[in-house]
Amino acid sequence: MIRLSVNVNKVATLRNARAGALPDVSEAVAVCLDAGAPGITVHPRADERHITRRDVTAIADQLGTPRRRPALPASAGEDIEFNIEGDPRADFVDLVVAARPHQCTLVPVLPGEVTSQAGWPASTSPERLTAVIARLHAEGIRVSLFVDPEEAPIRWAKRLGADRIELYTEPFATACASGRDAGRASFDTYAAAASLAHALGMGINAGHDLDLENLLIFRELPHLDEVSIGHALISHALFVGLDRAVRDYLSVVTGR
Repeated sequence: MIRLSVNVNKVATLRNARAGALPDVSEAVAVCLDAGAPGITVHPRADERHITRRDVTAIADQLGTPRRRPALPASAGEDIEFNIEGDPRADFVDLVVAARPHQCTLVPVLPGEVTSQAGWPASTSPERLTAVIARLHAEGIRVSLFVDPEEAPIRWAKRLGADRIELYTEPFATACASGRDAGRASFDTYAAAASLAHALGMGINAGHDLDLENLLIFRELPHLDEVSIGHALISHALFVGLDRAVRDYLSVVTGR
C-alpha cells in the first residue's frame, strides 16, 4: 500500500511570517497523526525560512525514531515514519544524525530557488554524496535520492548505494494540467522509471506538485512506496481543515 507522508513546511512558513509561535508545527503534526497520516516530512533549508532546526528536534521527539518511541495517538498506528529532506551540507547531515529519522531524502538545492526544480543529475560527482550516504547508513537511516524519471540518474543513484529514489513529479503535474492525454503520456515515463528502479532493487518514493486530481493517475505507478505532499495538501486544508485534508489525501492515495 502507498504511504502518505505529509510535508508540514508550509505550516512553518505561515508561522514565520509573524515571527511568533502560531500556527504550532508540532500541533499540526499531531493533527496529521490523528487523521491517520503514516508519515511526516520536513525540509529544513539553510536559511530556516520555514522549518527550523528546533522544529526538527521537536518533531523527532514527538514522533520518536526506530530507537526511541513516544506514546502516539491510537489512530496513528505503530509505524509512523519521519522523513527529513535536504541538501547534503555538513550542518544538515549533523542535524539528521542527531534527529535519527527513519529516512533522509537528499535533494539538490540551487542558490535562490523557492522550491526544488530538478532531481540530481547523473553527472553529479559521487564524492559529493558517497560519504554522506555511508554516514547515514551507519546510523541506520534509510537514504533516498531525489531524481528525475530518467535511466541515467536512477542507475547513478543505485551505484551510490541509495535505498530508494524519490521521483520529481513537477513535470507530471504540469502535463496533467494541460490535459488527460498529456498526463497519461507523462505517467508512462514515470512508470518506466519506477520499473527500472524496482528491478535494480530500490524502493520508489515520489513528490512535488501532486494533488487530489493528478494522484488519481499517479497512484497507479508500479511499485510506488510513498508520496510526500505538502503545498497542495496544506492549501486544501485552508478551506476544509487539516484533519479533513489529510483524510481526503489518504482516501485518494489508498483508493479507499
